[in-house]
Amino acid sequence: MDARRIIATVRDGGTPSRAELGWFAQGLADGGVTDAQAGAFAMAALLRGLSEEGRVALTLAMRDSGQRLQWDLGGPVLDKHSTGGIGDCVSLVLAPALAACGAYVPMISGRGLGHTGGTLDKLESIPGVATTLDEARFRDVVGKAGCAIVAASARIAPADRRLYAVRDVTATVESLDLITASILSKKLAAGLDGLVLDVKTGSGAFMKSEDDARALAQALVSTANAAGCPTSAVLSDMNQPLVPALGNALEVDQAMLVLTGAAKGPLAEISAVLGGVVLADAGLAPDIEDGANRIAGVIASGRAAEHFGRMVAAQGGPVEFVENWARFLPEATVIREVPSPVAGYVAGFDGEALGLAVVDLGGGRQVESDVVDPAVGLSDIPPLGTWVEKGQPLARVHAARTGAADRAAQAVLGAIRLGDTAPQVPALIRDRITA
Repeated sequence: MDARRIIATVRDGGTPSRAELGWFAQGLADGGVTDAQAGAFAMAALLRGLSEEGRVALTLAMRDSGQRLQWDLGGPVLDKHSTGGIGDCVSLVLAPALAACGAYVPMISGRGLGHTGGTLDKLESIPGVATTLDEARFRDVVGKAGCAIVAASARIAPADRRLYAVRDVTATVESLDLITASILSKKLAAGLDGLVLDVKTGSGAFMKSEDDARALAQALVSTANAAGCPTSAVLSDMNQPLVPALGNALEVDQAMLVLTGAAKGPLAEISAVLGGVVLADAGLAPDIEDGANRIAGVIASGRAAEHFGRMVAAQGGPVEFVENWARFLPEATVIREVPSPVAGYVAGFDGEALGLAVVDLGGGRQVESDVVDPAVGLSDIPPLGTWVEKGQPLARVHAARTGAADRAAQAVLGAIRLGDTAPQVPALIRDRITA
């Protein structure tokens, strides 16, 4: 086969055959396709798009470019994927909650991307926790704890690893078809029996408009189901942080507050909804409402926290983390309040600016080689509609140095809009999208 002919087919609006896309994906994985050819393919896909048939074929080809996991466990193998947002620590709550409901969750997660935090970085803020596990240990953790949150090995969807690196430097990240294939190739390689997708929209999401988010959700759901993995999506709001804190250790603290029943709010709500959807799809609940109640029930009973504690210990963390998590999480050396310059209602957020403020503090990466400081971030952010008096804190900055704290404080003042009237707070759950 010839890479040039495959590229030309996509360039001209056609659909390469499944065999051609399989050959191309294998070439991405083993180096038979050059970087120039990979970039040309990505640009052609961005500008002309792939048909649904082509998108499914590319996803399966990328899945099959490496190892595919298979499981023999006592319950269905389920997972969740989020398109990313600020304060999004749902995975830390949902994975152990699903495990407590009888599912097994081998969650292959990512690191921070752009203004959004990464689940692996959050989990690694717990001392000792390892997220790069060999297959034997990965399987052992899933078997013992019911869930594991790990990084993808080099053997999982290597074609995606190569193509994503090329897309990142060729202005082709935004391709709907390539986003879909990238997300699903890794999830499908994990050997799932069911998947729920949390597709976010709003100022703190990658997909700012609801139309774009809906299009992505529909592409993901149709492709995953065509590939043989029962999948639904939830369209959720990201016009404000999901929890009142941004930053790795700070978000772990928020997840623990929910897991131990000390806090409710949007994180608990969306975890229950997503869990209800995937439990119902997998036959572990008769309907979404019952599934959501089961998720809420295992959190209230402490069973979800117990599974989280088992996972943390099995991945190298403290055995007594759940009982005294505040003792183990790192704390910043500089903590500073950001006083409100005026009185008013919290009327809006520039979510991306808040996320980038955390990155600037050292809580994320500006280049891949950056070392993340797990202790830094923002906390005590008031939700939309809150009345704030002049001088009352709009947030607390957690920083390593005073200069970084000063910059973050200015970023917070620019990112939180105050108004004279209370805003209409959008619903957290916008829609559910099924096959």
